[in-house]
Amino acid sequence: MSSGKGGGGKKKEVKKETKLGMAYKKDDNFGEWYSEVVVNSEMIEYYDISGCYILRPWAMEIWELLKEFFDAEIKKLKLKPYYFPLFVTENVLQKEKDHIEGFAPEVAWVTKSGKSDLEAPIAIRPTSETVMYPYFSKWIRSHRDLPLRCNQWCNVVRWEFSNPTPFIRSREFLWQEGHTAFATKEEADEEVLQILELYRRIYEEFLAVPVSKGRKSEMEKFAGGLYTTSVEAFIPNTGRGVQGATSHCLGQNFAKMFDITFENDKGSRSMVWQNSWAYTTRSIGVMVMTHGDDKGLVLPPRVAPLQVIVIPVPYKDVDTTAIVNECKKTVDTLEKAGIRADLDTRENYSPGWKYSHWEMKGVPLRIEIGPKDMANNQARVVRRDNGAKADIPTADLVEKINGLLDEIQKNLFETAKQKRDACLKVVNTWDEFIAALNDKKLILAPWCDEEEVEKDVKARTKGELGAAKTLCTPFEQPDLPEGTTCFASGKPAKKWSFWGRSY
Repeated sequence: MSSGKGGGGKKKEVKKETKLGMAYKKDDNFGEWYSEVVVNSEMIEYYDISGCYILRPWAMEIWELLKEFFDAEIKKLKLKPYYFPLFVTENVLQKEKDHIEGFAPEVAWVTKSGKSDLEAPIAIRPTSETVMYPYFSKWIRSHRDLPLRCNQWCNVVRWEFSNPTPFIRSREFLWQEGHTAFATKEEADEEVLQILELYRRIYEEFLAVPVSKGRKSEMEKFAGGLYTTSVEAFIPNTGRGVQGATSHCLGQNFAKMFDITFENDKGSRSMVWQNSWAYTTRSIGVMVMTHGDDKGLVLPPRVAPLQVIVIPVPYKDVDTTAIVNECKKTVDTLEKAGIRADLDTRENYSPGWKYSHWEMKGVPLRIEIGPKDMANNQARVVRRDNGAKADIPTADLVEKINGLLDEIQKNLFETAKQKRDACLKVVNTWDEFIAALNDKKLILAPWCDEEEVEKDVKARTKGELGAAKTLCTPFEQPDLPEGTTCFASGKPAKKWSFWGRSY
């Protein structure tokens, strides 16, 4: 179970009823509910180092499904797989000053080998720009060496932070990081948006989580980069934004620091234009927060390690062998049709207990087969997202199950989008802004785009729940009538931006 702070009596009650079930409700205590869901659904196990978690198969299989999609897409863009070392020396890490200043508090250092001190401390990568770029400088000589496009799937470590949350904020996490170099800014700009669109697809088409594409403010952009684009999600229960993934144009800043130049077709030397982009296992946490309910996890079919669980429902004095064989046949039929299905034949648990167990794990569809179903050549199918039940003829099972999986995927996205959109509040004044912030809204406000004003908003909204900041300036800009003023400074507004508290 989760840390189990408080609520002891309540937990016992629930357990007596179902021997499973949740001690916390999503709307009552979101933090405890979330911790409980990720543990009880067997996604993670807490580890004895704070902020580090064991990712169990139920989480890793989701990560692998996302990886399969993304890897295939970036290979179409001619990205090549690399693996760079985990360690980086202090002098290389500190080469790009803005960059290291942005990451300094989070860098973990190795200072000893056995009992002896190392000659110089070695950093564990918080990100790999400084690990890779000295070698880009070596590999790129002429315009014929461009573009250079590499991607690695790896772990990174970012140590210093408060409030660790599984998937959302952890000291070590898994990600992919793409690093590319081009001859022209146009090529770099184009790739930034191509990758951002893939990130949107991961969230919306696979995880069924609605996101907004936009550009980060100068204050929130990647340290040392030219500009940052992101996909931003929003968690209605907590009224917080979540940065889903980022695609950065680094400009020529790192090229200058690491001397990454090429001979152009006119025979003179030019600096390359670079991008870096990444998404992490945080995406899994965003999905859990978005769709989970008081019974546990709710998985969108496209990322569910198991899309259908088949459960035999024998009655007393009935030949269970025939029922189990029918269930096996059903699983076999579904698997042959490319549906991820399995059978739960554990004899020491009742069917009711199994229903609760697989609901907790979020499996999109449950099939129940009992003697009546066999007699009628049908199966009872139950949806995890809305609990709807239907009796489906055995002959139509594959077709109907495929249809239902598509419907569930669509329904989860539409429901999440409606909830997110219901939280969107357009404001024009500071008073409206504060009221919306206290009401856990995703705020869209006209802004003068000045860093000092953003710093001021942060300072004025500091409190127990954390300060408000810009989440992003959406690419889809509503009309900005002439004379519109900034909600915070009263100066002429230049754009609409999303504001709110964030993870």
